[in-house]
Amino acid sequence: MRVLVTGGAGFIGANFTLQTLRDRPDAEVTVLDALTYAGDRSSLEPVAAQIEFVHGSVTDADLVDRLVGAADVVVHFAAESHNDNSLDDPTPFVQTNLVGTFTLLEAVRRHDVRFHHVSTDEVYGELSLDDPAKFTPETPYDPSSPYSATKAGSDHLVRAWVRSFGVQATISNCSNNYGPYQHIEKFIPRQITNLLDGVRPRLYGAGLNVRDWIHVEDHNTAVWAIIDRGRIGETYLIGADGERNNLEVVQTLLEIFGRDADDFDHVADRPGHDLRYAIDATTLRDELGWTPRYTDFRSGLEATVDWYRENEAWWRPRKAAVEAKYARTGQ
Repeated sequence: MRVLVTGGAGFIGANFTLQTLRDRPDAEVTVLDALTYAGDRSSLEPVAAQIEFVHGSVTDADLVDRLVGAADVVVHFAAESHNDNSLDDPTPFVQTNLVGTFTLLEAVRRHDVRFHHVSTDEVYGELSLDDPAKFTPETPYDPSSPYSATKAGSDHLVRAWVRSFGVQATISNCSNNYGPYQHIEKFIPRQITNLLDGVRPRLYGAGLNVRDWIHVEDHNTAVWAIIDRGRIGETYLIGADGERNNLEVVQTLLEIFGRDADDFDHVADRPGHDLRYAIDATTLRDELGWTPRYTDFRSGLEATVDWYRENEAWWRPRKAAVEAKYARTGQ
């Protein structure tokens, strides 16, 4: 199988590429990545000799057409994905998430290539903290940031191309990922690298915002289950029943590091910070038989801490710039 992975040098895409070559030795993988702030080619060093790497944008129609024409399946991870950055400048989010997805859809339509679109639970907005409900594929869209709005728009484009043009596509909306190779401006790796440096973690507001955490390896096994067995046109929600509020995440990390539970600092909350996300993955589990490996959040966090501890050479060059950026905004 010839697999084109867009955004394959980013956090989830790089892990997907590594896992694919580990678990599917017959796969031929091409990675297309623009190497913006979140893309890092060094994440692919373990498989550099086994892949074709193309430095380019999903908005480049000629390049995309050539790569899609040589593929059996396109797995579309490429996205601008940081809420804070989308508030600073929404422009690249519109270009990558909307124009880029449109460009890929037109290419897979021309070449009749299987397409899987990776999206986020943030398109559904937020749930109340005291609401037992979870997101389902029928939950109305209610995005609250330029990031989630552009991802919502890209989901709708995929559905329209399936219905209007018969594109062979599926969609997955996943909860918050954690694990190796995640950019250190993200919540969990920032706290881990601060703790490794002996710096107190920083928590937005009271830390009561809830996220449904899933290990990146579990996310990617679910993506392959959808590609292999999913129904064309279907949306599958990916989650591992990992609801934790941000305070609990920080306190679990402090416990792993042997620090006091209150050894952190509060910082001002960010604008439009959604209260709670929670995924109902019943369709994925019942229809496709998928189950997560990392069912214990603490053990997944411990494995992630070990990875960052053992791979300082990967994250250290980025740390000073990330912290300088947050210092300018008091975060």
